[in-house]
Amino acid sequence: MTTQNETPMTNFNESDLQRLVEFAQLVTSAQDAMNDDIVNRLASTLSEGINMLDRLTRNQGLLHLLREMDRPENQCFLICMSNAFTEASRELATTPPTGGGIGGLLKLISDPGTQEGLRLLALVASRMSNGLRDLHRRGLGSCT
Repeated sequence: MTTQNETPMTNFNESDLQRLVEFAQLVTSAQDAMNDDIVNRLASTLSEGINMLDRLTRNQGLLHLLREMDRPENQCFLICMSNAFTEASRELATTPPTGGGIGGLLKLISDPGTQEGLRLLALVASRMSNGLRDLHRRGLGSCT
């Protein structure tokens, strides 16, 4: 005979009991897995991650770069650049090496794509060297 405070066990069926056993096994496995070494590594990793995030958010140069990368034209530039790296890598892997010599160099230089690539590099290098000169003229504290 049961009192009012006791719940009869007849409401449980076999599948409910099986689920309860599986849940207990899951909790036991999680407790076993969470030993001191894992907890220490997890805490260390979390601490290093927060430290890195703090350093990244204090780096004004990186924040400026991220703002610039958010511009649509820079996103398109990055997509084009990554596609170019992929295509160039595949082309290098599937074509035989050049013979070299002056003839090969003249052929390479006469390619309009090569000329445009050199022009792009020259423009970037020119802008960068002008920016570095200005930076050092004004002082390193005025990076804008």
